[in-house]
Amino acid sequence: MDYEFYLNKFHLAITEVLKEKLENNKLDVSVDTVLDSVALKVFKPEWSSDLNSPLDAIGRIFFSIWINDKTIQEGRMYYNIHALKLREFKKQALSSRKFAQDFRNEFRKYQKDWPNVNIEFGPLTLMQGWVDLKEDNIQGNIEELVQNFFKISSIIDTVLERYKK
Repeated sequence: MDYEFYLNKFHLAITEVLKEKLENNKLDVSVDTVLDSVALKVFKPEWSSDLNSPLDAIGRIFFSIWINDKTIQEGRMYYNIHALKLREFKKQALSSRKFAQDFRNEFRKYQKDWPNVNIEFGPLTLMQGWVDLKEDNIQGNIEELVQNFFKISSIIDTVLERYKK
């Protein structure tokens, strides 16, 4: 896998328009190599158990898009929302299973907007799907998926609010 090529494509996908929308929605973005994959993560520091290090926090929620050798062979680029170790959140009394169920109940209203999405996972993966990998449209696919995430990111805030201590 040509990491430099895909890192560049992922970085280029975060256009000025997306940066402004991310900022307006109080979302941060990271593009990096993670576990032999090139990955983009969209998150809020408040969606973590450590506001100072939200990407490395034990407990965290984030949207990701990734590609690796296996996904390239499949001709796919994957995306998902992870909710990891929610018990670590100090401002909420969270059960991972309950949080996942509440999120999915709200997400169902938007499910049709997400290509090849599935919500039949354990509580760590709230949803996951994929898009066809077309090297000439990687940036467009990433932009579209991030735009879709803007429409549902408030679900995470709403569900977290329900469990505030």
